[in-house]
Amino acid sequence: GPNDVGLSRKHVIEGTKAALRRLKMDVVDLVYCHRPDPETPMEETVRAMSHLVDRGYAFYWGTSEWTAEQIRHAAGIAERKNLIPPTMEQPQYNMFHREKVEREFAPLYDDLGLGTTTWSPLASGVLTGKYNDGIPDDSRLATEGYEWLREAVLQTDRLEKVRALTEIAEEVDCTTAQLALAWCLQNPNVSSVITGATKPHQVEENMQALDVANRLTPETMDRIEDILDNRPTPPKNWRNH
Repeated sequence: GPNDVGLSRKHVIEGTKAALRRLKMDVVDLVYCHRPDPETPMEETVRAMSHLVDRGYAFYWGTSEWTAEQIRHAAGIAERKNLIPPTMEQPQYNMFHREKVEREFAPLYDDLGLGTTTWSPLASGVLTGKYNDGIPDDSRLATEGYEWLREAVLQTDRLEKVRALTEIAEEVDCTTAQLALAWCLQNPNVSSVITGATKPHQVEENMQALDVANRLTPETMDRIEDILDNRPTPPKNWRNH
């Protein structure tokens, strides 16, 4: 129904209480506004999220897939109305999707203390290297109905870059997936990386990326940048601290 979607005060509060009941928890660390809601006034959403933190349902609130402008708008309302501002954003971020995290949000890290919990670090599996020699039969890209994703993911220039990255992964003694995860972790503005897995061994492999991140030297990072050749330009009138 109309009250079961969006970021209205009613849906935010009722939805959070219902989620806590399902989780059998009294409080969660973080709660996100997943996607902006153009149908609800921003102040109403900020007041609702601030209410959740004030009442002890969550310790912090943040956004997911919002623009920098929308985040600034919400933070400005919170400052003017003495409410609790958003402190984290959940954007897509990987070696092929960098613009939002590295350019659009750049001023927000210092200005607002924004943290990020990034998703899709493996670019729908391309950065695992499993598509270097074609589409495996057990891949979701081989499934009927996923033609749209197959066309978006399997771009020739990307596959060529992944093949080159695989050679670096072998030198670092890790998998291509671990290299891609470690690369995300190297960004000081990435607070956490959301990973996915369909098999238990993939969870173990993903966690080992923490060790790989410590082995990535500046020289290795430069070689990766040479392969990717897609570093976003800094925003105008902004200096990276």
